[in-house]
Amino acid sequence: MLATTELKLAAAAPPSVTQPVARWLRRIPLYHNDRYLGAWDEPGAADPFRRLPLMTKADIRRDFPRNFLGAEVELEDLLERDLVELEHTSGTSEERTPLLLGAGWWNEQEERALRLNPLVRHVLDEFPEARRVTLSSPVCSGDICYRGVPTRSERVLGNALFVSLSRLPFLWSEGDLARIAAEAREWEPQFLDVDPVYGVVFARYCERHGIRLPSLQFILASYEFVSVTHRRVLERVFRVPVFNLYGSTETGHLLMEDTHGRMRPSEETAFLEVIEPDAEGRGELVVTTLTNEFMPLIRYRIGDLVERHQAGGQRYYTVHGRSRDALRSPDGRRVTAWQVDQCFAGLEGVAHYQLLEEPDRWRLRFVPDAAPCPSALPATLRQRLALLLGVAPERLTVEPTDLLLPESSGKFRLLYPARRAVPKS
Repeated sequence: MLATTELKLAAAAPPSVTQPVARWLRRIPLYHNDRYLGAWDEPGAADPFRRLPLMTKADIRRDFPRNFLGAEVELEDLLERDLVELEHTSGTSEERTPLLLGAGWWNEQEERALRLNPLVRHVLDEFPEARRVTLSSPVCSGDICYRGVPTRSERVLGNALFVSLSRLPFLWSEGDLARIAAEAREWEPQFLDVDPVYGVVFARYCERHGIRLPSLQFILASYEFVSVTHRRVLERVFRVPVFNLYGSTETGHLLMEDTHGRMRPSEETAFLEVIEPDAEGRGELVVTTLTNEFMPLIRYRIGDLVERHQAGGQRYYTVHGRSRDALRSPDGRRVTAWQVDQCFAGLEGVAHYQLLEEPDRWRLRFVPDAAPCPSALPATLRQRLALLLGVAPERLTVEPTDLLLPESSGKFRLLYPARRAVPKS
């Protein structure tokens, strides 16, 4: 791992970043002001890019879309001419945020990221019209937002078939799962594009009924943090590799897992910084997008913790999860979703889990991978988590369950710090 000073040096913005930024500062109303230009144009500034302020979702929402388009450009005209697409974030961390995406931008930057993985690149070359089945929250899945109960034809977008009709996968009936399986088999996908929780619920149904997808080449796990428990189930059932694709609706796909398990950056898509790293090198990810001219984001706080590494002349990252989800141990250490997840590595018997921090104690709720739950499993989990958190095992409650509940966005969180509300069940 790079030392902190090396990390800062490695992240210095190249001309491929500073040149478009200089153009956007003078063209985009959000940036054409003293707050940004004053920092950029300050005489004698050694690193003007680093002097630019950090931005958040609130900056995007403020006076949208005039903050990006200005008064002379009408959004309706751009939409009618099919130059832009109007999308929204899922609302996982705060209220949904409107976005301006250039026409075709999402697909282009996704393809860029996918091709960082040589196996995926080979599949896409062999199947130029590669078909996918998408299993995620139907509240808003990519470019599709459901209203009512859509027909199968309404759930087809290009080469993708969206199969989820409910954001409560743990309450899917056998009939619901049979429909999903039948649609998936008929579609003959080259890959599955899954929210890990939704994908695992479907995988366990396929395992119980001996259902195979012979055309499947790989599984793409995105939307939420990919647990080692989810990866284990998906690989066991479908017998294809699982790759993690990381990004957000507003920034595009930023990191793609390669065949060695390393998260590689899509450097043509965005410039990545890691700010305020702690002693272990974990810091907040800050993103400057490079390919969406209608809504370029400069030094955008995405809200995730990452760790940057260097090996063989190549940069890669460990994604530690959302900063808002990080726990605090009694001795003041920040405990991330990735660290908690390592407690489940090499441990059979868990399909899903959530760790809830309560006043002076912690509660782990997990869905067993098989019935009956191994009798020694709760004690093993309690010991591993207690060691990570630095607390007595007695302060941890471990309880099997058959139901976990999502956020209003339809996504599932692994960690719930005590300062935030926890789902009731």
